[in-house]
Amino acid sequence: MRRSRLLAIPVAALLTLGVAPALAGCSFQTVVKDVTGGNVDIGGDKVPADFPKSVPLYKGAVVFGASVGSGHGKVWNVTVTVPDAKAYQQIEKQLTDAGFSGQFGAQGPDGGGTGTFANDQYGVLVVVTDAGSKGWVANYSVSRAAVETPAPTATR
Repeated sequence: MRRSRLLAIPVAALLTLGVAPALAGCSFQTVVKDVTGGNVDIGGDKVPADFPKSVPLYKGAVVFGASVGSGHGKVWNVTVTVPDAKAYQQIEKQLTDAGFSGQFGAQGPDGGGTGTFANDQYGVLVVVTDAGSKGWVANYSVSRAAVETPAPTATR
């Protein structure tokens, strides 16, 4: 049986929507830490130091980087600039070349797209979109793969 993938939690959704960059002050970091009970690192325009090295990122400028949680529940979010809507093709190749399975399933009428990828260690949600004055960006939300708990069996 395949391991299920944990791709999002409410805080990751907040980060993915781009609300966090606008709120990326100490008070926001404290609120998130209090709500989640975990660690939070809103690193601004840097990839978090402990971002998984096995997850390739497009080589654009980092617009936003953050992580939240600790241990198996840790989630990372990184947004990088990309040249245009078709960058999802290169991102998909990078991830599959690195051993991830998945693909971009939804593509917008103006380009870009949303894809989910996973390997035995991580789940990755990637959104390539037009960010207005920032140009095109790719947002990566990365979580550890969830381990399924075995179902109990009756013995006689």
